[in-house]
Order: sequence, then structure tokens, then C-alpha cells
Amino acid sequence: MKFHVESYGCTMNQGEGGELSRKLAALGHCPEGCAEDAEIVVLNTCTVVETTELRMLRRLQELRSHGKELVLTGCMAKVQAPVLSEASPESMIVPPQQYPAFCEEFRSRYGEGGPPQAVLRSGPAIIPIAQGCRGSCSYCITRFARGGLRSVPVEEVEESFQEAIGQGAKELLLTSQDNGCYGQDIGKDLPSLLEALLSQEGDFRIRLGMMNPEHFLTMADELMDCMEDPRVFRFLHLPVQSGSGRVLKAMNRRYQPDEFLTAVDEARERLPDIALSTDVIVGFPGEGEEDHRATVELLEQARPDTINVTRFSPRPGTEAATMPGAPHGRVSKSRSREVSSLRMTLGWSINNAMVGTEAQALVSERGTEGSMICRSDCYRPVVIPAGPDIGERLTLRIVDAAPTHLFGEPAD
Repeated sequence: MKFHVESYGCTMNQGEGGELSRKLAALGHCPEGCAEDAEIVVLNTCTVVETTELRMLRRLQELRSHGKELVLTGCMAKVQAPVLSEASPESMIVPPQQYPAFCEEFRSRYGEGGPPQAVLRSGPAIIPIAQGCRGSCSYCITRFARGGLRSVPVEEVEESFQEAIGQGAKELLLTSQDNGCYGQDIGKDLPSLLEALLSQEGDFRIRLGMMNPEHFLTMADELMDCMEDPRVFRFLHLPVQSGSGRVLKAMNRRYQPDEFLTAVDEARERLPDIALSTDVIVGFPGEGEEDHRATVELLEQARPDTINVTRFSPRPGTEAATMPGAPHGRVSKSRSREVSSLRMTLGWSINNAMVGTEAQALVSERGTEGSMICRSDCYRPVVIPAGPDIGERLTLRIVDAAPTHLFGEPAD
């Protein structure tokens, strides 16, 4: 049968969607590039905020109206299975914890296809290294969907890594709910995993996914040692969420603002050109104007390259959903706009300072209007005219800048 896997949400979900696609192809079913051409659609769902949940339900009904067979996976398949069952009673529901049995469940309903099919990789290879986390954030529904930490053994990650390289991947993304706690359940850690992967030959680039600040601080020296290898992007995603210690405590985050700033300083001391991405939640219950100002001031001090801004959304079953004192929607919207504007201001300042410099970069993916998107060795996106192939390495001259990306041209 013809199938299409449609994934939403985090990099982890995107990576798992790719794995599910390869499993179905191995059963002999035929991958299709879009849902319209498929008989079966695997809807790999996200439910991190309410707007995303509603988007998933709308997409589900749209696919049903077109007569598609549906397999529902991802976080909603775990924490909101009854909602999905009510919306689409005939659909097969497979939560992440049942992915090891995914092929068997699919085969029992739909059978096998013909000879095994190949799913060609295009662009970055996403490699999940763990399920779940060790956090207890009061706002997070994902921890209920994913459960406690279950790290993938180093040998299995190496196998996936080698397979991706063998298929031509040059950019490899290591992802999980929190890369920083990788291995704590199996006597390993992220630096030891990186050392194993970097022992392999090849001209590849590894991008590390999100890690919480408290974990980074326990292994900063060892991790920076690994990141000095040119095959690791000099890039950190450290979510701060709030610049207010009081709000961080209510969020049940396990660090304070000064510890986040210490983590940033330690990273930049070792790698001065490292790119920093962070996340901020505005409008958390009890957040006052003073708390918001503390967040703005922290961001101005840390000067991250990227700020991912989210307005607080109460999720069912979480502690924060019942907390009093949530700011009015107009207030949250105003605060979100202010932080988003700051993100643009900082991005413009940081990127504009790079105009006239040269950068080594990897051609990563196709852009729009005849362009290609490259990633510098600090993972900054650089838009260039079409021509080079994905996976090529280039020396680029930075000729212009925007708040979210750079513009370049081959220097040779």
C-alpha cells in the first residue's frame, strides 16, 4: 500500500517519523511524498500547546474526509488517546512506547507489501538518542506522553549513525526530550556518546539537540572538549524559560537565572563564536511585570542568537493548569510581542556584525525561490543562490544579513 508519514512538533518527533517510514518501507509498502497520493497516512502528532492539539484534530478530520486510512502516533496517541478515538474510531493508535511493536501492529491490520522499499534520506539525518526525561516541569504534558528517561544504548546509536552516514548523510542531529540527561539510566553521558561517534571516520557534522542548563553545568568541560572537534557544530540549545527565579521555581525548573548565565559564560569562554538558542515561556501563572522585566534583562545580557517564544498554554493533567494568577491574554500577548521584538533586534545586531566575513558551511537543504540553505560551523543559517548540492562544504563570503539568517556567496 502507498503510505505517507506526516510529522509535527519537535525534532524528536520528526526523527521518529522518519524511523516509522523506514519500518513501513521495510515491510514492502510504498512511501509517497505527500498525503494526497497515499492510501494510508501516519499522522505523527504533537500536543505541546492547545493550538497544536486543535491543529492535529483539524488535520485528522481533513484526512478522514479524503478517505485516508489513518495510523495515529506521537504524543497525542499517549496522553489523549480517548480524544483521538472519539474523533476517529476506526483509526489505529500507536503511542511512542509501542513503537518497538509498530511493524507487527501494522502488519496485523494491513499486511505486508511487496519487496522491501528504500526510503532515501534528504538533508539532515535525525537520530533519537533517548525517550523521556528526568524533569518534572509543572507545565509540561510531554513528560506524561514520553515517561521517564530511557536512553538508547551507545552501540545502537552508533549503528543508526553509521547507517545514516552510509546513506550519504553529512548532517546528523542527535535529539531527545533532553540531551543533557542522556545515559544517566545506563551509566553513560552525552560526552561519552559523542566520543564514540567522533571515533568514526568521515566528513560529517553533528548537531546537538536541546539540553537543560543544570545538566550542561555538570559536564561542561567534557562537552566542550568534544565540541572543539570541527565535526561538531558549535551550537547550544539551552532553554531558560524565564529570567525570574520565582517563576522558575513555580515551573519546577532545576536551576536559577544566574546558573543559566554561568552556563552561557562557560560555553563562550571555551568557544567564543558558539551560537546560542534559548526558549522562553511568557504569561506563566503568577508572572508579574517585575518577573517579565527580569526575563527581558536576562536575554539582553545573554544575547542569544535565537529565542523561541511561547505563550503559556495550560495542558490537561499538568500542575500548572490549575495554578492561579495567569496574566490576562492581552498581557501575555504584549509580553510575547516584546520578547519576539527583542529576538529580532538581537538577531540583527549579531548577524549584521558578520557581514564581510567568511565562513565554512555545509549545504543543508533547499530553500525557496531558487536558493539553498547552508549551515555554518556554528549552525547559523546562510542563504545562497542555488547550484551546490546538499552535503557539499563551501567557503562562503557573508554579503548581507537578516535577523534570522545570513546571506552568502561562494568565496572561491
